[in-house]
Amino acid sequence: MRALPLGTSSFSTLRENNEIYVDKTSLVYRLAQTRGKIFLARPRRFGKSLLVSTFESLFKSGLKDFQSLAIEKLWNDKTYPVVRLDFSELKEFNSVAQFSTNFTEMLRLKFSAAGFLCEKNEPFLILKLSNWLSGLKPSSLVILVDEYDAPLTACLDQPELFAGVRSLMSQFFLTLKSNEGCQRFFFMTGITKFSNTSIFSAFNNLQDISLDPLYGSLLGYTEEEIKTNFHDYLLNASSTLQTSVEDVLNKLKQNYNGFCFDEKAQHRVYCPWSVLNFFNRPDRGFQNYWYSSGGQPAVLMKYLVNHALARPISYGEHKELRLSELGSARQYEEIGLDVLLTQAGYYTIKEVTEDQYAVLGYPNEEVAVSMAQLYADELLNGKRLRIPGTSPLSTVMAQGTTDEVVEQFNNAVNAIDYQRYPITDEASCKAYLQVLLIGAAMIPRVEVHNALGRSDMEVEVGSRHWVFEFKYAQKSSEVDRLLAIAVDQIKSRHYGENVNGKKLIQVALVFSEEERRFKAWRTL
Repeated sequence: MRALPLGTSSFSTLRENNEIYVDKTSLVYRLAQTRGKIFLARPRRFGKSLLVSTFESLFKSGLKDFQSLAIEKLWNDKTYPVVRLDFSELKEFNSVAQFSTNFTEMLRLKFSAAGFLCEKNEPFLILKLSNWLSGLKPSSLVILVDEYDAPLTACLDQPELFAGVRSLMSQFFLTLKSNEGCQRFFFMTGITKFSNTSIFSAFNNLQDISLDPLYGSLLGYTEEEIKTNFHDYLLNASSTLQTSVEDVLNKLKQNYNGFCFDEKAQHRVYCPWSVLNFFNRPDRGFQNYWYSSGGQPAVLMKYLVNHALARPISYGEHKELRLSELGSARQYEEIGLDVLLTQAGYYTIKEVTEDQYAVLGYPNEEVAVSMAQLYADELLNGKRLRIPGTSPLSTVMAQGTTDEVVEQFNNAVNAIDYQRYPITDEASCKAYLQVLLIGAAMIPRVEVHNALGRSDMEVEVGSRHWVFEFKYAQKSSEVDRLLAIAVDQIKSRHYGENVNGKKLIQVALVFSEEERRFKAWRTL
C-alpha cells in the first residue's frame, strides 16, 4: 500500500515519497489563479500547513510536484519568489523584546531568500523591508503566512505582553498593506480572527473564505475521497477488525465525520488527522486522536482559565448563533465562547436557518467525548473522579455490581463543585452523570426511545447494556414512592429489552436533595 501522509506537512516531501495525496488542486487552482489576498480559518489538525506548502510548491517550482493531479492541465503561470512565514515558530517568548528579536530575525531570514538584504539586529528592519517591497515589480512576490495567530494565543493571559506582540505584528501587516502592489498572491491561515492585529482592516480586499461554500471541502476528507483514496486501508481495517468495509465506514463516519465549515451547511468532512491515525493502527480501534494532539488549542484553553463553560447541564443541547458572528473579526475580550468553540472545532454548523442563524452542535462522537472531558474538568474543578485504591468507573460498570456502580456515582457527585453546579432537579442529575460517564470514556445515550416511552439513560460497557431511570426527591420521605414509580416505568415500558447480544441490567435510582446523593436504587 502507498504510504499514509501522517504528519507530513511538506507537499514536496509527500509527493517525492509517493504518499497518498487527496487531490484538492482544482480548488487550489481556483484560488491561485487570482491575484488574491486570502484568509482561511480552520481548527488544528486539518492540514492548513500542508495547504500552505502546496501553494509554496506551485508558485516556487511550477508543476514539478503536481504530475497527474487536476491542476496539471489547468496551470500555466510562471514561477515567483515565495516568502513563507510559519508563525507557530514564534510561540516561545517571555517578553516583548524577546518576541521582537525572534520576529524580526524570521522576517530577515525569510525575506532574504527572496532578495531582501539586511544586517542582523537591524533596528529599522520593518522600515527597510517596506522600502524594499516598494521597489519590486507589480505582482512579483508571493507571501504565505501560516498560523498567524500563534504568537497572540501564546500570551492571551498576559495583557501587556499581548498588546506588545500585537503592536509589532500590526506594523508588519500594515507594511504589507502599503506595498500590496508587489504581491502576486497572499494567503494566510489561523484558527481565529483577532480584529486588533490590523490585518483584517489593513487590506482593502482581504478575502475571508472560511465560511465560503466553494471551499467547504478544501481541508478535510469527504466520504467519497476516503473511499477512493484509502480503499486498501479500508480493506486492511476490515480484515484487522474482522468486520465488513461498510461497518468500518459507518464507524469512521460516527467517530470522525461531520465537520461543516460553510455558511450553507452543504459540505461534511472528516478530520484528516484522526482518519490517518486510525488507518495507521486499526488494531487500536476508533480512538480519540484529535483531542490529545490538536483539540486543546491554546486560544481555547487560556480563554477557559477566566471564562467558565456554559452550564454542564447544557452539554447535549444545540446552540444557535447569528451566522455573521462566526465570520466577524473580534478583539479577544469580545469573542463569545460559542464562536471560539466553533473555531476550535468543538462545535460545527449543523444547519443554517432561513433567518441566517447557524445551528451549532458536536460534529461527531470523537468531539463529543472531547467536549465532555472539558465539561468534566469544569464540574470537578481539579478533583479526581476516581478515589485512590478503587477501580475506574468503566471497569466497575463492566464487571462490578449495581451497588458498586451507584457507589461510584455518589463518589462522582461528591467530587462535583457543588457551589457552582448544584444538582437541583432530575435534568441536572442526568446531565451531570452523562458528562462524567463520557469523560470516563463511555458513550451514554439519553432519552432513548422505544414504542412505549423514553428511558433516561442507556450505556453499553463491555458485554453489558445498562438502563437507568432517574428520579429526584426533594424530601427524603418521597424516596420510596419515587423508586416504585421508576421501577414501574422500566417494567411497563420495557426499557432496553430490544437489545441483542448484551446482558441487560435495568436500574431505578432516586437522588435525594437533602442528602445530596443517590439514596435508593433497585436492579430489575
